[in-house]
Amino acid sequence: MSNEKAKGPASYFPSIERTYGRPIDHWMAVLEQTAALGHMDQVALLRQTHGLGHGHANALVAWHRARQEAGA
Repeated sequence: MSNEKAKGPASYFPSIERTYGRPIDHWMAVLEQTAALGHMDQVALLRQTHGLGHGHANALVAWHRARQEAGA
């Protein structure tokens, strides 16, 4: 296990899991189901439907989209 601190969107993950009580994999599955939406539409969906704050929602969407673009 690395002692290196997470950077970028992943730096929000511990707070997201703590605040909303769901693992990051849960949020990735939600975003996978809504992959046809645009970035801000996905952010809005997480905020309105699941009660996430803007920063947390944006971090999840950014991470999900980066993984999609990388082919992960």
